[in-house]
This record gives sequence, C-alpha cells and structure tokens, in this order.
Amino acid sequence: MQFDDDANLDTSEVSDQRGSRIPGGRATIGGGIAGLIALILGIIFGVSPDQLGLSSGNPEPQATSSGLSEVQQSCRKGRDANAREDCRLVAVVNSTQDFWRQEFARRGGTYTPASTVFFTGRVNTACGAATSAVGPFYCPSDRKVYLDLGFFEQLRTQFGANGGPFAQAYVVAHEYGHHVQNLTGTLRRAQDGQQGANSNAVKVELQADCHAGVWAHNATRTPDESTGRPLITTLTDQDIRDGLDAAAAVGDDRIQEKFQGRVNPESWTHGSAAQRQQWFYQGYRTGDMAQCNTFR
Repeated sequence: MQFDDDANLDTSEVSDQRGSRIPGGRATIGGGIAGLIALILGIIFGVSPDQLGLSSGNPEPQATSSGLSEVQQSCRKGRDANAREDCRLVAVVNSTQDFWRQEFARRGGTYTPASTVFFTGRVNTACGAATSAVGPFYCPSDRKVYLDLGFFEQLRTQFGANGGPFAQAYVVAHEYGHHVQNLTGTLRRAQDGQQGANSNAVKVELQADCHAGVWAHNATRTPDESTGRPLITTLTDQDIRDGLDAAAAVGDDRIQEKFQGRVNPESWTHGSAAQRQQWFYQGYRTGDMAQCNTFR
C-alpha cells in the first residue's frame, strides 16, 4: 500500500486526542468481566458504547490536551503516510472520504464528511463515554469514527490476524461504511435489538464490509482534490489478502470459538468469518455499492 509522496494530507478530518486527559479520571468500562465483555463484543468493529450498554449515561468532563496535535505537526504529505502509521491512517481517512464524496455526487446526492478521533485509553462521545476496550467504533449521534491505534496490535496478537497496513485500512473503511449507512438511512435497521445469524445487526455489519471493499476497488483511481491524482497509488494482491484475513479474524464464529470455546450463531451481531470475507470481496470485486444489498 503506497501513497503519492507529494499529496497534501488533510489533517482537519482527524482529531488527535492521544495523550489527552479526562478530568476526574472516571472510566465507563472497568476491568474484569465488564472489560472482557467489551473487548470481545466491541473489538469486532462498529459497536458504539451505548449499543454495548456500557455507557455511564452521565455526562463526562471533556478531555483536555495541550499543544499542537501530533498529526497536525507530522502528517503533511503522502510521504509521511508512507513512513508513519498515524499519518497512514490520516491518508486512508482522506482517501475514503474523497471516494464517498465523489460517489454520492455521481449518484446525485451529497456526502457529509465524518471526522476520525484518535484517542488513548478513554474518550467521550455523543453515544456515551468509552474506553479502548470497546475497539474501533462509529457513533451515529456525532458522526465520528473513534480509534485507539493500540487496537491494531491487539488485532494481530490477540485475534491472530496477519496485520499490515491494509488490514488497518480495512478497519477504517469499515467504520466509514457505517457512516455511509447513517447517511443513507440503512444504519437504523440495526437498532431493532435483534441478534443472530439472520439479524439486521449482522446484515448492517456485512454491508459495511462490502462498502469497505467498494472503496478498496476504487482507491487507486479516486482523484485527490488537492492534486487531481489518486492519493493511494498502489494496492497489491497481498494488501487485499491482508484485508480479507483481518475480516475473517473478527468474524463472530472465530471470536466465540477463541473466547468462549463454542460457536453460537443465535448471538451473532457481525457475521461469520466467511461472510465477512465474502462481502468485503463482493465490494472489492464489483466496486459498486449497489451490489452491497445484504438485506435481500
């Protein structure tokens, strides 16, 4: 996965709250059983704190930090994305939103951007307060993606994914798939409280995987607004294999087998490893969001 060295990165699409301090030090999700449940459920992507039922329900003090954020200081050009993980994620956010902005316009619609928040430890959101144990998630109430970069090490060491730059890109693109669903009205289908292999919750997650694949198909041909050239210059077959591997690693069946020792499809919320791979590849193969109808 390579980026145009001379491209300008738009750091305004990322809020870097790493190292911020929340006065009072209260964490919504503690250790022990609650933390483990959050890790198992939240880490398979897309679950906001209120959906997990782990939000305190009380307003938390706002985080404070000092100085210019790390990404604003260090992530200026595509060459920075080729050299640094956090800058690479800024570039992925830029590329993902470039594509959806242009895709919505092509279809006669208007794309409303969503920012990504980098945080460490804990974060306040319009969906409630959360700790890193929840994993990456999208909050529809404030239209933001939340990400502790330490998750990617967990994805590799705890869940057995191969890792790699595109595995990280897949995670980000999946969360922006939820943002697309929020804009199109599909996301609300997951709010019926049902779970299981045929539930709307699973169908929404699989569609977000498909949306991630659609972006990947188009990433190297989507012009960046600042240069008129694609921000991502190269995606290899190995990149796509890493994305498929990451999708499989966070399938409900893999998660349940690893942490519970048994598979129970009646409690699925995100789909099996095979389903997640299938729908990511469906999007990647076709490059067409119209082919992402998981509700048929």
